[in-house]
This record gives sequence, structure tokens and C-alpha cells, in this order.
Amino acid sequence: MMDSAALNAYLTRWGEKKNLAGFSACIMGPDGPAYSFQYGYRDAAMTVPVDEGTMFGIASMSKSITALCACILASEGRLSLDAPVCDYLPGFCVPGQPREAVTVRHLAMHTAGIPPMEPLEWSIAMNSPGRGESEWLTQMKRTAPNAMETIGQVIDYVANCVYPAVGAPGEVMSYSNEGYALLSYVIDQAAGMPLEDFMRERVFEPLGMTRSILDNGIDRARALSGGNITSLFEIVDGVRTCDDAWSVLPPFRGCAMVKSTARDMAVYYRALSNMGMHEGRQAILARAVDLLIGRYHPLSERAVMCMGLYKREKAGHVICEHSGALHGVSTKGACCWARDTALLCCATRAMRIWTSSCGACTTPSWAFRWRKATSGLCPPDARLARPICCAGATSGMKVCRAW
Repeated sequence: MMDSAALNAYLTRWGEKKNLAGFSACIMGPDGPAYSFQYGYRDAAMTVPVDEGTMFGIASMSKSITALCACILASEGRLSLDAPVCDYLPGFCVPGQPREAVTVRHLAMHTAGIPPMEPLEWSIAMNSPGRGESEWLTQMKRTAPNAMETIGQVIDYVANCVYPAVGAPGEVMSYSNEGYALLSYVIDQAAGMPLEDFMRERVFEPLGMTRSILDNGIDRARALSGGNITSLFEIVDGVRTCDDAWSVLPPFRGCAMVKSTARDMAVYYRALSNMGMHEGRQAILARAVDLLIGRYHPLSERAVMCMGLYKREKAGHVICEHSGALHGVSTKGACCWARDTALLCCATRAMRIWTSSCGACTTPSWAFRWRKATSGLCPPDARLARPICCAGATSGMKVCRAW
């Protein structure tokens, strides 16, 4: 039995401790919403409360939805996960690796060998209007080789970058936004329609996620929200700031650009935990969910990357989770596999999402730290900040991290 009063008190203390402007939480159980809680405000004047319908950016939690779209296409025989990426994007290659060696599956599992690099942040800096001047923004604009506004520019940079591959395809898990940018355009071709439309038709609409959209910008999301969408809050030198300068990063659509609500995302994660079932019907192909996070991926106490979600075992439960961060938003989410349960929380300071019987988790923005390591603020020989490789759970795969 859930103690709602105790959970309300805990979340209120958490919001106060983290100095959050506001957030929305939702726990979705087998019979529907089991818990809903809203805290704080969504506007700069702190006069408009967050409510259950408030939309937030979900940042990198978008990746699992993009990967699910690829798995749906694979389940229908319209996309081979083992096809070379260059079959769809002929100019793509990873330096030092055979052109045909990197597959669609490698992109979805962050195992293509693409090293950590700058294009996502260049794209944000060059294409996001209304940003206040900062050391980060100045540095990004100074070092960007172009506007980084097309997938061709990303492909060219990956193919000609100075950083060595982190390993052979399939050998090392190294988190790659560039990989998911590429995956978005592979899906366009396989689906015969833009990822934005395919995601709406095959994920959002079947699950009744009426307040969710993949919008590389804010205009369409703002229209869908009816005005009920959060402003962006951050803590700068101990002071909370607020603006509406949403990140725009044109080639990185499937990486981080979904806007949604706590309730909608809880519905999505509950469907994953229940093999695509939603309200008594098969809304998402079970085979697609299996490809995403199921039996094809190892299980251990250490988190292992599946396709857009990490999977681990904890206290006898299988937890699938992910986090993310962009300007003004930070996310955390998890679903309890085969338990038909999901929990979501979206917050504005950093925005947050959870799913399943997990707790709140803070994910600070990595952007400026990584930029210092890769854009000339550090000596060239320190740019990769000595990535750490460690054995990865039962798969024996290496994991590359920037710190």
C-alpha cells in the first residue's frame, strides 16, 4: 500500500532541497494512475502552478522512443538492425573502421565506436535563439566549423574528426548523441516518412499520449500544450534563472527533442514494462519491445545499455532506466520490467522523469565540463579527459565514460 502523504512530504522536501521551481510526478500502476503530485510553478513570475497537464522537455529520454521506432520497423521487416549504416547514409564512416562494419544496431546501442565529440553542443549554440551570453556559448560559436544544422555536416565531422574510434564496432559502449542523430535519419528512410510522424502514429497515438510530440524547437509543442508548458530554469552561481530559450539542434531530432508530460511518459514506460500492452490491447508490437530491452540484452546488477535504455537487476526487480539534460531541463526515468508499473517525475530546474518504483535522481548537466575537455579550453592532449573503460556486466563489453 502506497503512503501518499509520506511520498508527498518526501517529494516536497526533495523539491525544496534541489531548489526546483516546480515538477510533476506520476506513478502508473496496472489499473491506471496510482499517484500524482505537482509541486511549484512553471513561469518566471512564480504565479502559474505546475499541473498534471504541464508539458516539459524530456531531453535524452527521447532516445528510447526513437530506438523503439527502429525496433517497430525491424519487427515488421522494414529495417534490418544488422544492416550497415552506410546503406542508408552513404557518406557515413568511423575513422579507422571498415565502412560497412557499423550497423543500425550499433547506433541504437551506442557501440558504433564513435568517440565523444562536439557537434551536438555546436548545433545547440549555433541554432538556439535567445540564449544569454556565456563563456560556453562564446567558446562554442568560436570553435564551430559550421552551423551544424544538417545531418550531412554531422556525418562529415564524424568521418574526418581528429579523435580516434573508441573501439571496433560492437566492442565498446560509448554514449553517442551523434549515433542517435544518424539513427533518426535511418528511420526516416526505412519508414518512408519523417521520424516525427512515425513516432506520433506508432507510439504516441496508440498509447493515448495526447500531450507528447517530437518537436525540434518549441512552436509545435507550445501549440499542442495550449500554453501549459514550462519555462526553463537553471541554477547559476547559486541563483535560479529562468528563460524560454529552448534548445534547437536540427540534426539531433531523435536524441533529445520530445516534449511530454509526467502522465504521458508514465503510460509509455508502463507499456514497455508490459511488452507493449496498453489498456488490454497490444498497442506496441511485443517483438519490438523485446528487441528494445528484452531477452536479447544481458542482465546483471551493473547497468547494461540496451537500445536507448539501461537495464539492471535490483532487489529482485529488472529496472530499465535513462536520464538526460539540456538547457533548463534534466531527466530521469525508469520502468519496472514485467511489473506493469511506471513512475514519472518532470521538474523545472533541471527537469526530471522517473518511471517504476524508483526514487528521484539528480543528473547535473555535463555540457560545460565536456566542452572544457573537447574545445580547446584544455590542452589538446587532455581533450578526452582520459576516458575510463571498465568491464561491462555479463556481456564482457567495455564501457567508455568521459569522467
